Amino acid sequence: MTRIFIIAGEASGDVLGYRLMAALRRLDPAIGFTGIGGARMAEAGLKSLFPMQELARMGLVEILPHILSLKKRLGETIAAIRAQKPDILLTIDSPGFTLRVLKAIGPGGPKRVHYVAPQVWAWRQERVKHYPGLWDELLCLLPFEPEFFAPHGLHPVFTGHPVLESGADQGNARSFRARHNLAPDAVPIMLMPGSRITETKRLLPVFRQTLALLGAEEKDLVPVLAAAPGIADAVAAQTEDWPVRPIIVRDVAERYDAFAAARAALTKSGTSTLELAMAGVPMAVTYRVNPVSGFLGRRLIKVPYVAMINLLANRALVPELLQEQCRPDILASTLLTLLSAPEKAAAQRAGFATALASLRAPEGLPSDAAARAIRGVLR
Repeated sequence: MTRIFIIAGEASGDVLGYRLMAALRRLDPAIGFTGIGGARMAEAGLKSLFPMQELARMGLVEILPHILSLKKRLGETIAAIRAQKPDILLTIDSPGFTLRVLKAIGPGGPKRVHYVAPQVWAWRQERVKHYPGLWDELLCLLPFEPEFFAPHGLHPVFTGHPVLESGADQGNARSFRARHNLAPDAVPIMLMPGSRITETKRLLPVFRQTLALLGAEEKDLVPVLAAAPGIADAVAAQTEDWPVRPIIVRDVAERYDAFAAARAALTKSGTSTLELAMAGVPMAVTYRVNPVSGFLGRRLIKVPYVAMINLLANRALVPELLQEQCRPDILASTLLTLLSAPEKAAAQRAGFATALASLRAPEGLPSDAAARAIRGVLR
């Protein structure tokens, strides 16, 4: 039996891991998994070594209070891999943790595959010189990544982006409206503050004030808040004092129904922009981190956009309102434009289709392409 030790460190990686586990089992039903994951990977039968949420930290300043606990979890993970001696060590994104694991295990242990290329093409490009020898194969989700990594001998393979098989474009607006007793003239606004508690703590107060301003212009506003499973209760507590309590969406299926019903969205950067684009939801992207992290990050970023959909489109298809522009008045004005100017929303939707087409796998579904690549490493 092939044994795989699989590691995901955040909600998006948990979803990727769930799909990849299913794809690998389609190739080999007897395959066995151990490792670290969240609720979705648990559905696929993974018993996590410890709660995945402990790894979901980010920011140059925000991570400092958790250094000792992360170091402990790193040691436990390395010890488990050495004890179990799997055939493959499969790491998914979360480079701050997973690349340290890969380095510690080294080339003398199991075959190593890293899924989701580190975004060093976006910032700190000099880091790429530290990667040779870390993995046997690098599975890339974005079409332009192999060209960046190949000259460094990093064995990149473009497998397509699994968001295309997410079903984000298959939601049922009528079902969502009926489930929540929404009036015919209700205007649902999708809010996606991220999957980490550090993100929601920074963004939710801004979203609250944004809705207050927007509500003065749009009386039928209904906020719909997507909450990652591990932090849903905390998000609910953070929004208890909102003047208009949001509908909190906790599971994937209802989130996609909410997408179908939404008139516009306010989201952090990341995979959420691709999901919303698939559903055809006009959006604005916003984000705010610790000022020190933001100051340093701005000087390191090497790409013109932070939103994935804008990078694929190679233009400012959706507004990016970051750091000092992450202000309630600016966000409210931007959303109001999307709601009141149909031509703006239509222009975004037209651009979404072209950008998303570049994410298709060379053959078949992206998760199946990734599974085939992993099996190829074993051979």
